[in-house]
Amino acid sequence: MKYVEPIRDREIIEDIKKRLFQEADKRNYILVVIGMNIGFRISDILPLRVRDLKKEKLYLTEKKTRKQKEYEMHPTVRRELLALVKNRPDDEYLIKSREGVNKPLGRSMTYKIMRAITKDYKELGGIGNHTLRKSYGYHFYQETKDIATLQKIFNHSDPNITLRYIGITQDSINLATKHFRL
Repeated sequence: MKYVEPIRDREIIEDIKKRLFQEADKRNYILVVIGMNIGFRISDILPLRVRDLKKEKLYLTEKKTRKQKEYEMHPTVRRELLALVKNRPDDEYLIKSREGVNKPLGRSMTYKIMRAITKDYKELGGIGNHTLRKSYGYHFYQETKDIATLQKIFNHSDPNITLRYIGITQDSINLATKHFRL
């Protein structure tokens, strides 16, 4: 399996969002905004429906861990997403496939979308389905330095797993080895 990294540069994130917002079909924009603002696994994002966004909190059972999860999205992000889906039926998937009447986008297609979205950014490496979740974690940690809360959000058993997952451990190693010389 290929190593996936977060998008560390906020300017790149804003540029990606700006480009996606300008597209007529906002599906990929919604995918990126939700993924970077709630930190769920892609397998937990894809089943979300319009009605889920209308609730104050998102409630789900994680596919991987089978654990119940509750998440309160930032009000500004939630309002923005609600405005994008205001004319869509409640039972429609937020990130809908273009195949079939009302099917969620598949994991393999989200991988292709992520690769296409980021292809113009040569400084990005290791892009995949976990990029959005890792970007959420990386920036949450950079802003708060609260590894305990992030560990709970990600349902990780140890803070070191979380640090390694979001690339902080590797950043520290790279910084230390970059300045080390005999």
